[in-house]
Amino acid sequence: MTKLMVALVGRPNVGKSSLFNRLAGERLAVVDARPGTTRDRLVAEAHWSGRTFDIVDTGGIDPSTLQRQEPLSLDSADYIPQIRAQAELAASEADAVIFLVDAEAGVTPADQEVADILRRAQRNQGEGAPALLLAVNKADNAERRTRLSEFYELGMGDPFPVSALHGSGTGDLLDRLLELLPPAAEAPAEEEPSLRLAIVGRPNVGKSSLLNRLLGEERVLVSPIPGTTRDAVDTRLTYHGLPVTLIDTAGIRRRGRIEVGVEKYSVLRAVRAIERSEVVLLVIDATEGVRAQDTHIAGIALEKRKSIIIVINKWDAVPKDTHTQPAYAEHVRQQLNFLDYVPALFVSAKTGQR
Repeated sequence: MTKLMVALVGRPNVGKSSLFNRLAGERLAVVDARPGTTRDRLVAEAHWSGRTFDIVDTGGIDPSTLQRQEPLSLDSADYIPQIRAQAELAASEADAVIFLVDAEAGVTPADQEVADILRRAQRNQGEGAPALLLAVNKADNAERRTRLSEFYELGMGDPFPVSALHGSGTGDLLDRLLELLPPAAEAPAEEEPSLRLAIVGRPNVGKSSLLNRLLGEERVLVSPIPGTTRDAVDTRLTYHGLPVTLIDTAGIRRRGRIEVGVEKYSVLRAVRAIERSEVVLLVIDATEGVRAQDTHIAGIALEKRKSIIIVINKWDAVPKDTHTQPAYAEHVRQQLNFLDYVPALFVSAKTGQR
């Protein structure tokens, strides 16, 4: 069964992380304090009225990633390209979107931008569009609650006043969320059971090349079957008599579509693939080393209790001597020290090495 996914979307400083912690039912800092798993915390399991779903925090925007010559102001308009990218991913991948705004600040240009994206998704995707809820955070006094009416101009329906800090209003928000969520999606029926492998990783690390290499060798029973993830097709093959389904996540981020600095928000698609898999192939670019996004995805696979194989791709492009591979393996172990027990393979999808 694939767990339902609820994404929190909004501009910086509206309280997304605070609401994320509140809905998750525990205080989850941006950096996980558990030993060996220091990374941005983006996904948590939430429970309400007997139902379970994943909450995905799209997080704040890092001003250092915006390529500007002039100093950045605190105006959310500075972040519109990145906020737009978050909203597009959420609208395409989540089952429901909680669009969070700020009662104190009122409606901003960035809020208008997100609302436009989400409304377009509703029109274009039809029945496949995510359920939408507008939550007005920091509505923790009477004066701010009297300003709720201005948020109707966003065209997102009735605004739900909440206080992520104090918890007020979140029960009503969750009650309405459960009314809008679809039934939990079952795994697609297959002709016979198969081992499901999810190929995940950052953009341009060679996931598609690895998939093509696996399928390019002699195989029996290579056929496409519909996947449950939107805009994805699983690929079925048989290897030494074992039925295998490859779950390709090559579309985690389409080049040119997602702005610099929001790469980690592509976790929405990675979560889908990881949920449906039994084994996760975490592909790392050998020419770049382990990056923060690699640790994000690895951490999700660990939390979902999936088996993991680290696949270090593009090994043919790395200058080598007798000490290169052991030194590189040590680098990987240090950066992914919470996965020091999983196998790591050095391969080249391009040449077929290993």
